[in-house]
Amino acid sequence: MRITGISTHVVGTPWRNLTYVQVHTDEGVTGVGETRMLGHTDALIGYLREAEANHILGSDPFAVEDLVRRMKYGDYGRAGEIVMSGIAVIEMACWDIKGKALGVPVWQLLGGKVTDKVKAYANGWYTTERTPEAYHKAAQGVMERGYKALKIDPFGTGHFELDHEQSLYAVSLIEAVRDAIGPDAELMLEMHGRFSPATAVRLAKELAPFKPAWLEEPCPPENLKALEKVAAKVDIPVATGERIHDRIEFRELFESQAVDIIQPDVGHIGGIWETRKLAATAETHYVLVAPHNVGGSVLTAASLQVGFTSPNFKILEHFNDFADAEIKKVVKGAPQVNPEDGCFHLSDAPGLGVEFDADAAAEFPQQQARFDLWAEGWEQRKPKGSQ
Repeated sequence: MRITGISTHVVGTPWRNLTYVQVHTDEGVTGVGETRMLGHTDALIGYLREAEANHILGSDPFAVEDLVRRMKYGDYGRAGEIVMSGIAVIEMACWDIKGKALGVPVWQLLGGKVTDKVKAYANGWYTTERTPEAYHKAAQGVMERGYKALKIDPFGTGHFELDHEQSLYAVSLIEAVRDAIGPDAELMLEMHGRFSPATAVRLAKELAPFKPAWLEEPCPPENLKALEKVAAKVDIPVATGERIHDRIEFRELFESQAVDIIQPDVGHIGGIWETRKLAATAETHYVLVAPHNVGGSVLTAASLQVGFTSPNFKILEHFNDFADAEIKKVVKGAPQVNPEDGCFHLSDAPGLGVEFDADAAAEFPQQQARFDLWAEGWEQRKPKGSQ
């Protein structure tokens, strides 16, 4: 079996463009991969056009390791976000082809399952007025959908510092959310790399009574010493890693012992097998894995293949029941959160277990998507001019 070509499809919304890539073969088996780029969608498609000619055409889709190695190192330049994302969409499509051709799910090819279900946490649910009352109601809605966990960034446009009044308001939002979801649901606290270490530590202590499940990206990710400073002063588990695009770059993070949960994005770090390798390394450092997942149903399905096969997999992020829920229809067989237990359940469908619908995708053309975490009202995910 050989790859005969690829086709790209961009599914657009005002705040995110999702890139789907189909990989076609001479035996009629087609696989699909997905990633979500922030402001780099056209750059990704441009890279894939070159990579198709240089590396992908004529390749054996079963030889995933070889194709990834050639795409990553064959151009000599150091692979960054765009290249690793391009590798990811091709890589997961190849796993999809392999599973379909053999009639088995991808998780079976990765060593088999270690669990029958993966817990989900909701994001994108607080696209409402930024008040305790509105957040309380929205959080109740998440629980009514069956979720047992959710995540929130309550800090507005905070950057490095957060004054006393804004801090009190953030606390009031978290208090309202915790009241809505009860004592047993997990509440993930997102900081989006906003703060100086001192501010992050102060806020973590002020929010500790509400039992956050983790503290995510408390300070900008470029400075590991700053993260170590935070980790040494808080009792909440620290999570980070969504903006690291090569598993090798996690080495210093593991050595620092500054992180309890890593959050690789399967769509940015080279795909399913690269993430599974990273999870195995994390396991040797007693670190849990909870992938960043702001994509659609294909990326969710790909992330779940890692989840079902990794003993140290904690939980998976899920946007698509709340933000842009209508885009789920571009994929047949989209993974669904079971309302009884708030988990994704194992599927025996071959490959990734999903089918991309290009006709449905055409209803969501690419947009000038914009997501600015420093803009007032960013949490509503409705950029100016999108109404």
